[in-house]
Amino acid sequence: MGWQVSLVAAKPCTMAAHISLGPRAVAIVVAGGTGSRARSIANQGLPKQYQSLAGKPVLRWSLEAFHSDPRFCAIIVVCAPDKAEIVGEIATGIPIHLAEAGATRTQSVAQGLAAAAPFSPDYCFIHDAARPGLSQNVLDALLAALQAGAQGAAPGLAVADALWRVEKQAIGQSQPRDGLVRIQTPQAFDFDCIQKAYRDLLPDQGLADDVAVARAAGAEVTLVAGSPLLDKITWPEDIDRMARLLAVPLLPRIGTGFDAHRFADGDFVTLCGVEVPHTRGLAGHSDADVAWHSLADAIYGALSAGDIGHHFPPSDPQWRGAASSIFLAHAGQMVQQAGGRIHHVDLTLICERPKIGPHRQSMIHQTATLLGLQESQVSVKATTTEGMGFTGRSEGIAAQATATILLPADYALAPGAGSV
Repeated sequence: MGWQVSLVAAKPCTMAAHISLGPRAVAIVVAGGTGSRARSIANQGLPKQYQSLAGKPVLRWSLEAFHSDPRFCAIIVVCAPDKAEIVGEIATGIPIHLAEAGATRTQSVAQGLAAAAPFSPDYCFIHDAARPGLSQNVLDALLAALQAGAQGAAPGLAVADALWRVEKQAIGQSQPRDGLVRIQTPQAFDFDCIQKAYRDLLPDQGLADDVAVARAAGAEVTLVAGSPLLDKITWPEDIDRMARLLAVPLLPRIGTGFDAHRFADGDFVTLCGVEVPHTRGLAGHSDADVAWHSLADAIYGALSAGDIGHHFPPSDPQWRGAASSIFLAHAGQMVQQAGGRIHHVDLTLICERPKIGPHRQSMIHQTATLLGLQESQVSVKATTTEGMGFTGRSEGIAAQATATILLPADYALAPGAGSV
């Protein structure tokens, strides 16, 4: 442990006029979790704090909130070493320092405190990266509590719902909720107080949060008003819910795609990732999945982001024989990175043979799984050209696709976006 990297120099610790006496505040943003509950196949297992939320990564929301407040002289992000590069990209333009995440949150915060010590701060704000809705009002309330003499302060919301204990998956006894609150982050402390509290922890002692650590050391912690925007992203659906809370409008965009491949030697064709038995195969630089090629192009089109050839040039030998799932997943990831989501996709396969009907449900399932969609959001159908044209002469298979996506109203394709 003790690993620390400074991506860029910390910004000067300038103070706002109303705190001209100069208390130094440091932010520690804990971003070491794996976020397994909020993952989906479409985002390739990316932890929730690095996923896109309304046009920017979840972590970026918190970094911008701290960076915009001149009372913070340093921002320390605690993350796994293999995520240092992605954190650096997310923090572009924001001076941060990195500390290595530990095996538990408690250990990660201890690492962050060690990285904060050289700044000699008066106050320390410890925040979960998966809580993106940090506002200036909350920061003001926490700092005011510390300046009034509190050793610690945390935002909280009263528990409004009825509480019941579950016993063997059945509702058991009701629990009183009077006086109960949901504690959020950031949790703010006198730096010397919280540093000592963590130093005094037993090696294997893990507590629920920083408030618990402070209280175990005898510190008094003040409650300030929390915010629904500070709710933690835990499940995949929380991304959409938080985007709505942050009032980011999403507008529809529609793209179309078309592709065709001629028949070649082989005994199956790959359509929507499904190997369909046939007397011929399909010729192509990759696996010649004409269906997913057209769908990827439809998504790229809705993004105004070119086509497959732009992102995966056929002149590049690394894509020879590549699975088309790579192309389609990349297109889906670009939608997420733009802060949008795929609403519906529609595919039409055009051929005399093979028959698509027996494999249609498998194709829908494979497409929905890859893009992280419900099967009801995927349409796959087939038609013939009544013996006309190259498909009518059974020379190959064509496919056309339409993708409807939702993007932030201010979406603009970033330079170099979607590069592989």
